[in-house]
Amino acid sequence: MLDPRVWLLWAMTVLVTASSARNPLYAAVLLLVTMVVGTTCTVNGGRRAPLSPVHFAMIAIPLSALFNSLTGSSGDTVLFALPGWLPILGGPVTLEAIAFGAVNGLALTVIFSSFAIFNAVTPVRDLIKLTPRAFHDAGIVLSIALTFIPQTTGSLQRIREAQAVRGHRVRGLRDWLPIVMPLLMSGLERSMGLAEAMVARGYGAVSDDPQPLRSQGLLALGLLLLLGGWLAYLFGSAWRLPAIGIMLLGTLLIGSVLWSAGRSVSHTTYRPRRWSYGDGAVVLGCALALTLTLTQGEALYYSPYPRLTAPPFDPLIGVGLLGLVVPALVGKHREEETH
Repeated sequence: MLDPRVWLLWAMTVLVTASSARNPLYAAVLLLVTMVVGTTCTVNGGRRAPLSPVHFAMIAIPLSALFNSLTGSSGDTVLFALPGWLPILGGPVTLEAIAFGAVNGLALTVIFSSFAIFNAVTPVRDLIKLTPRAFHDAGIVLSIALTFIPQTTGSLQRIREAQAVRGHRVRGLRDWLPIVMPLLMSGLERSMGLAEAMVARGYGAVSDDPQPLRSQGLLALGLLLLLGGWLAYLFGSAWRLPAIGIMLLGTLLIGSVLWSAGRSVSHTTYRPRRWSYGDGAVVLGCALALTLTLTQGEALYYSPYPRLTAPPFDPLIGVGLLGLVVPALVGKHREEETH
């Protein structure tokens, strides 16, 4: 099992690469990579997403193509024209706009697939461990919310089955009342039971120390520097380099304040997770994909405007993107060792 930080790095790498790879051929390679990783690493009963990547693509790609074709009028290949009196939608509908929207939908499918895999292979307790110690209370609230989602879904299914046995049928909005009320009552009962259990175990018995005024001032200063640097980067072309430095300084201040606040939160680790060779291999694969994204960004981008043409494909870049398939290779190797 890979470290959750490695899975988070893998998902973020796919996010950055898919956002840059507007070439449909490279996006298809990334989608194939996510499908292989998902099939290999989520075999043993992991949490499944409501939609598979194929089903999500069947919804996202046509909707994105339709939306972009109706709102974007660029392109030389005009298929038909909508009346000009229609707000936003009026104007010509071009083949290039449909193609660009479809590529955007394909990129969304890749991003959805990567985070669906991350959610399926990472347990909730490991997700909470990724929360910075300064946000300890927020992490507990998040863990409770994530735990209640499958419980609520299971309760809804059981209540609907029980009401169906009694002859109840959902035909309209009013028919949901016999289902919603028991669901609400069961949720409140679980909440009260969890609150009593947490109080019995002493949660909240020790009040947290308030943060000093200096930390609050540094945090506010860091946020102001980050916002000011971002605005200067957007609206001042001559201030790009100083704006980047200001944003980095603001980020450093915010990070130092959060690190200082996290040191005051005591925690224990029941079973520490050790870094493995598989984790290092996945990090190297992500580093290869990120390097290609940063250095070959122009080659990864494709624009069908002004006239639709065949997208280029560099086999070396395609092979480099296959570095993201390393989690599947590591998972397959460990499965063979287990057998």
